[in-house]
Amino acid sequence: MTNLPPLNTDTIWAILNEEIDDTTANQLVWYYLGYRYDESKGSWDNTHVAEEWKTDYPEPPDFIAFRPPTVKLTRSIPAEKKNLLKEKLGFKGYKVGEFTPAQARRATMANWLLGVMDNG
Repeated sequence: MTNLPPLNTDTIWAILNEEIDDTTANQLVWYYLGYRYDESKGSWDNTHVAEEWKTDYPEPPDFIAFRPPTVKLTRSIPAEKKNLLKEKLGFKGYKVGEFTPAQARRATMANWLLGVMDNG
């Protein structure tokens, strides 16, 4: 997780456009949730992860492959930040009937990360 792309609008667009692989997209969210991989122990350190996350997910979840952690991520986005993709990036969304669950989950991750950026 040491070679993550910078958290900026180019990275957010790359997540939305599937130019960043699933692993890296997940790792970005994990990093900003507070998960750190301890190479020396060969395990995840969740010391800096909020209690509501570490209780359900002691190790970082795969947000793209599984719906439940993405639902939790969606619910953690404050109401005033739910539309940041549209408001800040002009993202029009994916076309109905043409998008996949993975794309919808990427949009949630991108919006959540944009909220992190918006908090400064």
